[in-house]
Amino acid sequence: MKLMQLYASLKSELQAIEDQMALTVTSDLPLLSETSLHLLKAGGKRIRPVLVLLAGKFGDYSLETLKKVAVPLELIHMATLVHDDVIDDADTRRGQLTVKSKWDNRIAMFTGDYIYAKALTVVTDLEQPRIHQILSGTIVQVCIGEMEQIRDFFNVDQSVRNYLRRIRRKTALLIAISCQLGAVATGAPAAISSALYRFGYNLGMNFQIMDDLLDLCGTEKAIGKPPGSDLRQGNITLPVLYALQEDALRGRLLAEIEAIKAGDGRSDSSAAVKLVRSSRGIREAERMADRYIAKALRALDTLPDIPAKRNLADIARFVAKRSY
Repeated sequence: MKLMQLYASLKSELQAIEDQMALTVTSDLPLLSETSLHLLKAGGKRIRPVLVLLAGKFGDYSLETLKKVAVPLELIHMATLVHDDVIDDADTRRGQLTVKSKWDNRIAMFTGDYIYAKALTVVTDLEQPRIHQILSGTIVQVCIGEMEQIRDFFNVDQSVRNYLRRIRRKTALLIAISCQLGAVATGAPAAISSALYRFGYNLGMNFQIMDDLLDLCGTEKAIGKPPGSDLRQGNITLPVLYALQEDALRGRLLAEIEAIKAGDGRSDSSAAVKLVRSSRGIREAERMADRYIAKALRALDTLPDIPAKRNLADIARFVAKRSY
């Protein structure tokens, strides 16, 4: 089944999740409702809810149960985006003004906090301590990952290992537990939930590396923000780290990054982007991403041969080749 067919087959379930997310963040305070619904209305891939639903197929499938996992996971992801846009001083996301840009930093920070808190109210309806333990532990790791990213802004001497550990926390873990908790919530065997976690983890690592590649190689129309945004914000991603390992390019790239840093986020990063594109950094990052997607597909080998298994493989292949 192709990806569009998969989304079409899950249309009613995804709409129920979308409706529940909107209902969850709607507040008696009109401004808080408006800011909280702003990013939700901009849409998105909804990859985490889809993974939750597919993982639930390996257990005793129940949409009412799975909504209580999918809704909080997607809202937590949205809350991190609202906060990220403040940290990154980003004006657009998904082709729309960010909350911080349309309102201000203070409104954005409290909006993100509110969405986080509302997400947790949903999952409390599930009387499974293991789910709460996994979710709370992951939120802690996401926060650590965000702090690590701030610490490493413009750090051109960080290692590839540091980068991989950071994206594990910032991105991969939330995708991993989307798969894991969908299975746990519906009573799937532990071996299945563990395999789904490994699938989601490797998918998430690929997902973030691909995001970082698209930031350098994509178009503003495709990715919903100007290319080179990561560099302007001081985020040194995997392709840049690999490019910095080339002696012939390192000096020029360092000079461009220093100029961007001096511009306090307002400098043109096009020259630095051009240097990275001309380096082996793009190819090396693509190879790393390919290795993670191969691991994700191997993690599916032990799962029962049901349509959801093939759907997960289709998602992995799409994520590995996406252009937005």
